[in-house]
Order: sequence, then C-alpha cells, then structure tokens
Amino acid sequence: MRFRHLAFIGVLLSTLSFSVTSAPGIVSTGSSEGMAYQLEKVADGLSVPWGMTFVNPTTLLITLRQGKAVLVDTRSGQQSTLSGLPDIYTRGQGGLLDVMLSPDPLANGWIYFTYSKPVKGGSATTLARAKLSGQTLTDWQDLLVSRPHSEASKHYGSRIAFDMKGHVFFSVGDRGNRPNGQDLSNHAASILRLNLNGTVPKDNPFYDKSGALAEIWSYGHRNPQGMAFDTKTDRLWEIEHGPRGGDEINQILPGRNYGWPVTSHGKEYWGPLDVGESKEKAGIESPKKVYVPSIAPGSLMIYQGSAFPAWQGNLFTGALVLQHLNRVALNAQGNPVKEERLFEDLNERVRSLAQSAEGIIYFATDNGNLYRIVPK
Repeated sequence: MRFRHLAFIGVLLSTLSFSVTSAPGIVSTGSSEGMAYQLEKVADGLSVPWGMTFVNPTTLLITLRQGKAVLVDTRSGQQSTLSGLPDIYTRGQGGLLDVMLSPDPLANGWIYFTYSKPVKGGSATTLARAKLSGQTLTDWQDLLVSRPHSEASKHYGSRIAFDMKGHVFFSVGDRGNRPNGQDLSNHAASILRLNLNGTVPKDNPFYDKSGALAEIWSYGHRNPQGMAFDTKTDRLWEIEHGPRGGDEINQILPGRNYGWPVTSHGKEYWGPLDVGESKEKAGIESPKKVYVPSIAPGSLMIYQGSAFPAWQGNLFTGALVLQHLNRVALNAQGNPVKEERLFEDLNERVRSLAQSAEGIIYFATDNGNLYRIVPK
C-alpha cells in the first residue's frame, strides 16, 4: 500500500508546475592545476538542456530543446516550468536554443533567447528577448528572424554573447546548405551583431556594403554552437562543428571570412575526401585550435571566477560526441597552450555551461542531468 501511495504522489507532482529531484550529491572528486574539486549532481529530468543562465544567485533558467523553459533552484534541485513562450519549431536540431540574461546594465533586465521559429518555407534561427515575472515570460519580442528560411531542420547555430558595450552577438549555422557560408546576402553561416534593442550598429563591417546584410559581423561558419566574449581582453571567441573532423575554435574579428566551405580541416561524411579547397588559404582566418577527430562542441564559456583561480581566462566547451568537459588554457596572445578533458567517465554529452557569481561552474548534459564543479 505504501508504494501505491508513493506512485500516486509522483503522478500528482507531474501534473503541477514544478517537480522535485534528488538533493545535490557528490558524484566524483579530482584535481586540476593544483586545485582540488568535487563534482556534484544538482538536478535531473532535463530533456536536452540547450542553454542556461542565472536569473538570480540561486536560480538557473534552462531552455529545453523540446520547446520548454524551466527554473531550477540550485540549492534543492526543484524545477518550475515557465509559461509565455512563442510557437517553436521542434524538429531535428530545431527547438528552444540559447538563453542569456544580459550582464550589460543597459539591457535593463531583458533575457535574450534564440530559437527556431516556424515560418513560411520552414524555420528560421531567431533572436528574441523577454522579461521574467514570477514563472511567466512577458513582453516577448523577436529582434531578428534570420534569412533565408529553410526546410532543413539542422545547423541553426545558435549562441548569444554580450560585449558590455551595448551590443549582442548571436550565431547562425549554414542550415545545411554549404554555399551559404560565402553568401553575404543572407544571415546563415554568420555571426551577427545588433544593438541590445535589435537595431543595427552603424559601425558593423558590412553596414553600407551593397549586396551584404548589415547585421553580419563575420562569416564562413559551418555550425557555431558556442560563443563567449572575454570582457577582460575584449576578444570574442567561437567554436563550431566541422564536418567529419575539423571542429574549430576561432577568435572572431569584424568582417573576417572564416572559410566554410572553402577551407576546412574535416572530411566528407561519405568518403575519405577533404572538404573544401585546402585547410588554409590567403584571405581566410585560420582557427586558433582544431579538433581531429571531432569532439562535437555544445557550448563555450570563458572562466572569470574566483573559485578556481588557476582557470582564470580559460575556455571551457562541452563535448557531445567525445562526452567530456574540455578546458583550454590560453596565453596572453590568445593562443591555446594546454588542453584538459574532464569527466570523461560520466559518458554524457555535455551540452550547456554557466558560471555562478561565486565562480562555480555548472554544466548540463543531454542525459538531462545538471552538475556543478565546486572547490574541495
């Protein structure tokens, strides 16, 4: 009888606007750069947690690719589902994608989202923003619906970053059409830069160029699923999927061509042939780091916390295929000098990353688990 009562309670909770997972517990311990840490599990049951951002010191807003958003209490693991989302195209790689509460005080509390918007002709990677009131998203605004619209349900991008100078960046994949990589007349395969209200900055590199869209900041990107702005060095970083091999970490500069599909370090899926004309070419920016074989990047974060001082300024990226958390140390010139692969024994696809105000690193996996790394 006791077990029947427990089952009934579980069914009842699932009908409410919140759920409760097990309290945080230690998963493993380790050491890196002389710093001891422990990995704790915070929550579970999160179906493909694509993006996450802190909305207050103890609450994460997490987007689920299936088209839902939840708030997670990092102390208890309790989850509550948000209302107020628009219609979302949830097929293939499409869905509710990135989310970021802007750290820029000029943003005035706006939370920025990317998602695949259902439109005539298929779907489009879209940048939007909204306010959070309790458990409801209000004042939803689509700031840019990217072109072209596509029936392909892949390579949407899409990540968000802020430069603390009144601008928001977001990335768009090539939508599965390689020629988009070198076509400045559409937004695909590009990193875009807007003012926080969605207007176009007049100092964008293609603002007055005929045949090019003014929102484009850089182009030639295959499927950029990680992006972060380092406010201490004023550098914008991006990581993107190669084809079969050739994932790239790039330092993004305005107006530059990053090569796809003219240059690539990867091979065709259907055979042992190189993609593109060469790995490098004059007039095309070369990546700072290449992964062969692919790790399949799921995110990118620059660590700027105090909890792990030896990691200051390091890049962290989730790995989907090779299933680990990847740490890359940079020198003063921004060149990678060391790599470490953490938590390979989890055997989980690391999808999204966030850093708390105290410098605690949180990451979520496609298995639906939310973890955090804390000093030991």
